[in-house]
Amino acid sequence: MTIESTIERNEKDAHHIERDINLAVFKIMDGIKDILEDDRKQKQPLILSLNENLLIKTIREFLDNKHEQCMIGITGESASGKTTLVNYVSKALRKKLFNETYTSLCCDDYYKDTSDELKKAGSYEELYKTGFSFDRPDAINLELMRAHLISLKNGCGVNAPEYDFITCESIPNRAYKNPTKAILAEGLYVLGEELVDLFDIKVYVFTPFEKIKERWFTRAISRGKTGAAAEHQFNDVNNTAQIYIRPTMKNADIVINGLASAEYIEEITTRIINLINDVLNFYR
Repeated sequence: MTIESTIERNEKDAHHIERDINLAVFKIMDGIKDILEDDRKQKQPLILSLNENLLIKTIREFLDNKHEQCMIGITGESASGKTTLVNYVSKALRKKLFNETYTSLCCDDYYKDTSDELKKAGSYEELYKTGFSFDRPDAINLELMRAHLISLKNGCGVNAPEYDFITCESIPNRAYKNPTKAILAEGLYVLGEELVDLFDIKVYVFTPFEKIKERWFTRAISRGKTGAAAEHQFNDVNNTAQIYIRPTMKNADIVINGLASAEYIEEITTRIINLINDVLNFYR
């Protein structure tokens, strides 16, 4: 075989690969449009808005193996439903035996240790009187979280901390995180200026204020916060959300409805996974 014929064959192979990628992207997007159409008919649709051009670009780059990892950032106000979204997307992935394809990091695990401050104050109510806030970016070690996300993006595993919301203790090196194909980062400040540039896909969970308030107070009890301490922190949550969280919705490629049920999140995720699998299996 001559050099010229080898080059010609390689060019034909490249052309066929490019054609298959284009067809796969078209089929996947066509299927996603059908899913979105069905979703819009629901009383509580899951997807409120979607940047289709970004989605097409991301799908194409992955099919063309231009990305080793896809970094997905998910944010929203406290008690908006961020963790529920991640948990039920993850559940759908696990059902399809995709455990090794994703890793998740949560901002909550990166809270700075304030156990000594809590002990000194004697109670949450007294701690808040000192001016302390759990709901400002400086309460979380975003520098460490950024370093961990960059390590994962570069193919290196990390040991993430764990935070105890009752004692305010941060326990270092608590959970090992693998550098998988998809990396989900969830939390209040994920789309803030400290982290937003790391993500390929940016997601905001929107939930009406009254539902957030209801969920927040229910969860506060499980974290040892009741009465005046809970009221004080919720006022702080609402005020700081106006400054730090709500404005980040403008950075989002996808806006999710925080009122959608957990079961419906899993259902839609499963439909999208099945669609992508079917298309990829056809073109392999």
